[in-house]
Amino acid sequence: MKSTFYAGVAAAALTAGMAQAQELVFTPGEGDFNWDSYNSFADANDYSGQQVTVFGPWLGPDQELVESVLAYFNAATGADVRYTGSDSFEQQIVVDAEAGSAPNVAVFPQPGLAADMASRGFLTPLGEDTGEWVAENYAAGQSWVDLGTYAGPDGNDDLYGFFYKVDVKSLVWYVPENFEDFGYEIPQSMEELKALTDQMVADGETPWCIGLGSGGATGWPATDWVEDLMLRTQEPAVYDAWVANEMPFDDPAVVAAIEEFGYFALNDDYVAGGSDAVASTDFRDSPKGLFSAPPQCMMHRQASFIPAFFPEGTEVGVDVDFFYFPAYEEKDLGSPVLGAGTLWAITNDSPVAHGLIDFLQTPIAHELWMAQQGFLTPHSGVNTELYANAALRGMGEILLGATTFRFDGSDLMPGGVGAGSFWTGMVDYASGAKSAEEVASEIQSSWDALK
Repeated sequence: MKSTFYAGVAAAALTAGMAQAQELVFTPGEGDFNWDSYNSFADANDYSGQQVTVFGPWLGPDQELVESVLAYFNAATGADVRYTGSDSFEQQIVVDAEAGSAPNVAVFPQPGLAADMASRGFLTPLGEDTGEWVAENYAAGQSWVDLGTYAGPDGNDDLYGFFYKVDVKSLVWYVPENFEDFGYEIPQSMEELKALTDQMVADGETPWCIGLGSGGATGWPATDWVEDLMLRTQEPAVYDAWVANEMPFDDPAVVAAIEEFGYFALNDDYVAGGSDAVASTDFRDSPKGLFSAPPQCMMHRQASFIPAFFPEGTEVGVDVDFFYFPAYEEKDLGSPVLGAGTLWAITNDSPVAHGLIDFLQTPIAHELWMAQQGFLTPHSGVNTELYANAALRGMGEILLGATTFRFDGSDLMPGGVGAGSFWTGMVDYASGAKSAEEVASEIQSSWDALK
């Protein structure tokens, strides 16, 4: 029987470091949580009277949620946990580290800054045992080890980052009723997705809604498409080399991935409003065509956050649903997933800081947030039935089915490229102003100018 404490859990979240057992969001021992992992951890760890400070990007409801989890670390070990959030985390953590006043643990929104700080000696290695645990207990485990491994000040690679709380981008959204009306089935491969796209056109329907508009960030949705398609046309090592510019941006493999995006976006029959509308349609408005009567499109590829821009009252799993953006069967590259996530790193070494990282390895540390809201995990030992709703459960299962996970590539590139020439270049391509080769060459030139 699931805990009856599910309702109103966010409002019940506590300030970490001040929680007592009776104040915890879910009563230990109740519900379908892995309380054995909690009890075992509590029996093996005593940090009474020791303080551990945690600094991260979360404010508001997300801060309450992370604090609700940290309260269990406090209750299990006696540690005094203090979380502080900031909307200028990336700038402040560098200032604090340089001043010698860094928190014990920092929560990085993306790996690039963590890698830079590791190279400067501001992070503490988590140890081989942690890396082995991640490889064995996370789906696509080696991907997560690689994403958290950086060169230290001596040039040697070590695991510095532990990923906890993940987002998924490899999703295609659709309206089940529309699929049922036409007898469409969920495609299991990219070949089937392309065949379905053609079938929709043959039926007089428009397959896709695509919009790249986002104010000063216009173009970023296309970079996600290209990143997903790189993972579906090339080995993960090629993706890594591209993101690090060890392989030039105008390599034929990248040009081919851009053209794969063009396969969908530059075909007037495939896109609502025709290809000319792609670059000018705001990404927040683009999925609305799914819900019009008759529908203006049948599918929309976008990350897990997009329901925030669906019509008010839309229920995911009922009015709209999603499926995994599939891989090519013929290329035999497994089931790659593109996404993002936060990594936890030790920025001020102490035994209790390592203890907190160890706590994050327990199933209970994941299930406590899963059962509330806005949390996905690749931890293979959790009870997926504890996800707060069917949508999160479905995304979580996509994560667990991944054979490769890669972080949003543009976030790992220098800002002038990933949040600059890559964005504008994709607008030039989608508008038909420039070819894939021209765009890729100009992006590489912009990267060279930053070196």
